[in-house]
Amino acid sequence: MSNIHMQAISLGHAVSHFQCFKPRQNIQFPHNALYTTNGFWRSNQSFYLVLRYYPVFPNTLVRIYEHEIPEFDTGVGISCMDHTLKFCALLLILLRLVNVSFGENDFGHCERVVKSWAYSSLDKEMGQEDKHTLKDLLFFLHVPRTGGRTYFHCFLKKLYPNYLECPRSYDKLRFDPSKPKCRLLVTHDDYSMTSKLPRERTSVVTILRDPVDRVFSTYEFSIEVAARFLVHPNLTSATRMALRLSAKTKGVSTLDIWPWKYLVPWMREDLFARRDTRYNRRRLNIIGSHDSYDMEDLAMPLQEYIYHPVAVDIVHNGATFQVAGLTNNSYTTEAHEVRHCVQKYKSLGKYVLQVAKKRLDDMLYVGLTEEHRESATMFANVVGAQVISQLNAPNISLDTADNTEKSSFSNSDPDNSEHQNSTSNSGASEVTSSESGEATESNMTVGELMDAYEICISNLRKAQSRRRSTSLMRISPVNFTKEARLQVPEEVLQEIRSLNDLDLELYEYARAIFYKQQKTPLLITEERWNNISSGEYGIIVWKALTLAFTFVFLFLFFLIVNVRRRTSKVKN
Repeated sequence: MSNIHMQAISLGHAVSHFQCFKPRQNIQFPHNALYTTNGFWRSNQSFYLVLRYYPVFPNTLVRIYEHEIPEFDTGVGISCMDHTLKFCALLLILLRLVNVSFGENDFGHCERVVKSWAYSSLDKEMGQEDKHTLKDLLFFLHVPRTGGRTYFHCFLKKLYPNYLECPRSYDKLRFDPSKPKCRLLVTHDDYSMTSKLPRERTSVVTILRDPVDRVFSTYEFSIEVAARFLVHPNLTSATRMALRLSAKTKGVSTLDIWPWKYLVPWMREDLFARRDTRYNRRRLNIIGSHDSYDMEDLAMPLQEYIYHPVAVDIVHNGATFQVAGLTNNSYTTEAHEVRHCVQKYKSLGKYVLQVAKKRLDDMLYVGLTEEHRESATMFANVVGAQVISQLNAPNISLDTADNTEKSSFSNSDPDNSEHQNSTSNSGASEVTSSESGEATESNMTVGELMDAYEICISNLRKAQSRRRSTSLMRISPVNFTKEARLQVPEEVLQEIRSLNDLDLELYEYARAIFYKQQKTPLLITEERWNNISSGEYGIIVWKALTLAFTFVFLFLFFLIVNVRRRTSKVKN
């Protein structure tokens, strides 16, 4: 996104001369600035009324025009102040009229763009005759901070051998989807990825999470990973080391994965800036707020985070935009314009929701983070059982000659960081083979899969806890816990809900789908797939039928021969 210039009026202090607008130098948003949705932002004692603003990335240079007016209680320069105020009031009225006219035209344009995209997307959605049946390729649409990493390591890696995972990076598509051996794709890419896949042979699954909890988790994880870089003396050193290690490492690190490739560098720079400020002020012993989400001397407060343009563009309503295929990582050409229009005019969000809901309806499986146990059980029965049956089917010929071909996902753990405890490669990953596991034997049952899942998730959670504790030690006393979340003011929670209105509605829709699946008898159960649809059972049935037909044929043959012999004897 290009740098955006912003015009603003500062209602500030008295000066010796009165010009309606005086250009100030290019400045950056200070880290303690509050950017709000009503068009105002404030820093220290100066107040700025924004006349034009667009989402910007961190550290974008912004042109500020400062309106200089004497303090009303000084009595200085009243006549000149009156003239200045009249001129500025007239200018504001003119700008308002222009903006209203432009806004009306802009809304009409946005409405046409969003509607056109929505209708086109719905037309492309092919009706599936049996959405409950697993097709050749399984696409796990991983919404960040929903627990998808657990499903990948503790379910899918135990079901699919490495050579069946689609090799790809998180920035470029590097696999040929027409290859039959490619059967599993797990990625943070949005739904637009399906445009690169054979739709008639692809099943999609996903997991959704309560939007407020997901925003909390995204904020916490961004800071947690960024804090690992604080082992370096300064930001320049940390950035250079990250680039060096990235070039040496074959796998995919957190900084390569959307959305962390945007969120972590943003938080990393912010943490170093705050640390430098503390050192410059000799404020090594932090005294103040005991709220881990509002310790501005150490980390960006949550309230500041949720209003920042980066969070607005990437985090808020992120699940809806991901399922709709409209993230800033989308393969759809009109994604940016549609997303921008929906963010600008909330009434247009209903069209995006319509598309996202339709796509959830057509998915093989929709899980809920909050319903962890029930979701895992359903995943094992609906998805796991079919994978086991599919890979055991007698008509499936899997070329194992390429077993040495490694999927990029084997080293694409979003929690991997070269900066966990040191800057050496030895700290690149804490997920051992015993935690994630290789694919188990092909004749495993759903019950055995669930047992392996329980062991795996226990190990995984321990590793995650160790990583988090080590990272947050660098910004102590910040400590993100469930108890700490309870200290966040209700007005902040309400703002998060308001900023994630689309996600809230989509989550409720996903809940309805989930509970409907629970109440409806499973179309695919362990017994059905193990005893009816499994390849071994099919082979047994086929052999039995073959033997039966052979026996009947021989019986009829001997019967006919005997009848002819008797007939022949009677004639003689």
